Amino acid sequence: MTITIMSVDDHPIFLEGVASVIANAPDFRLVAEATSGRQALAEYRRVRPDVTLMDIRMPDMNGIDAITAIRAEFPHACIVVLTTFEGDTHALRAMKAGAAGYMLKSMVRKDMLSIVRSVFEGHRHIPPCVAEAMATHIPADALSPREIEVLAQAAIGNSNRRIGSELNISEETVKVHMKNLMAKLQANDRTHAVIMALARGIIDVPMRSTT
Repeated sequence: MTITIMSVDDHPIFLEGVASVIANAPDFRLVAEATSGRQALAEYRRVRPDVTLMDIRMPDMNGIDAITAIRAEFPHACIVVLTTFEGDTHALRAMKAGAAGYMLKSMVRKDMLSIVRSVFEGHRHIPPCVAEAMATHIPADALSPREIEVLAQAAIGNSNRRIGSELNISEETVKVHMKNLMAKLQANDRTHAVIMALARGIIDVPMRSTT
């Protein structure tokens, strides 16, 4: 049986890499490519692939939102997240959205075909390093929405006073949130907390404020 594949990524070079791997597999056929979440949804409607390989960070609609949108229309869609991010929070969000697997881009050349075959047969796949992180770390939702906002502000280098101004809360309240979130993350200091949150996908890679 031929397994039809749709590859979704906003980097043309990576799409070419996936295409070259698939081209050497007689039981695989690449039927569509997309460079954004919205395009992925449109292409899925058109070709109905057996398995979709989905990047997380893309313009216009990210991969997790695209998974949610696709599975809202096609509940049996089989989607594997293919990403550079090892963060357990990214993996957890992807699986909650309905992904059947989570694969690191570094695994493509060596393991992609076997993982896709396994997922196509109804199994789930999470890399051991990510599974271990999911098992040992506190869940991302242990942090309150406000604590995540404070962390995101700290990640772009804002002081407690500036964070308070941005979020319309007092500097003392910011300090309380920072103390609580560091305790939850078991972080040594605010920098450590930011690094941990970025690595786990609790917050995104920050964009420097222009104001």
